[in-house]
Amino acid sequence: MLDFSPRGWGRVWLWTTIGTSFCVAVALYVDSFNFPAMTDEQLARAMVVNVLLPTILAGPMLFFLTSKLRELAIAHHQLSVAASTDSLTGVLNRGAFTTLVDAYLAELKRSGRMSDGALLVVDADNFKSINDSFGHEHGDTALRNIARTITSNVRSGDLVGRIGGEEFAVFLPGTEPAQSTAIAERIRSAVAEFVFEPVEGKRHLLSISVGGALFRHGHSFAELFRIADQQLYAAKQNGRNRVSVSPAGTTASPLAA
Repeated sequence: MLDFSPRGWGRVWLWTTIGTSFCVAVALYVDSFNFPAMTDEQLARAMVVNVLLPTILAGPMLFFLTSKLRELAIAHHQLSVAASTDSLTGVLNRGAFTTLVDAYLAELKRSGRMSDGALLVVDADNFKSINDSFGHEHGDTALRNIARTITSNVRSGDLVGRIGGEEFAVFLPGTEPAQSTAIAERIRSAVAEFVFEPVEGKRHLLSISVGGALFRHGHSFAELFRIADQQLYAAKQNGRNRVSVSPAGTTASPLAA
């Protein structure tokens, strides 16, 4: 199936065909005023020239130009991805993650809609020990593995970002409190079960602590992040490798998973 997006070949062939057909039609129209005075042989020759000449000249030129436009679209897309992606882990960087979450929350507040959701802050436990024991290269590998594990345990519409060092954030729009807590626990459990061997035959246990802020409407990213970060601190204080979430804008006790 042809791809007709700005980065697809389908659009190149489509516009080349349309452009060439237009040039042929213009040539035929302009020359049509001379058709009545032509003999059958001259008319046949004129028809061939009016079709072949624009096709030979315009076709390759239009193909070249639309191919260049496709290359520009691909380059623009790659730059956009690079600007919004954390180079180490492949998830969103802090700026892109914050912008997307803020936009969603602002639209939710503007529309006055009620929609459950959650912001999770995920931090690798005792991460310094990996760098100290095995080196920063293996520390980077651990971060990539954690990022992949988080991404594979959320839905396609959820957002995952690296917000600094060994800290990640997950935005779960449209999830009820119980579902958000279950996703957070699933992420924590998946990381704990991951087999990480920085040195062959020598396994190092990975674990994360997760803090979460549950919301329905009317909250900013900064407010949700503050609450989630507080819950992350509580999870760390309570022994690490655990989940602690709390509703935003209430004095409710943390919900530990």
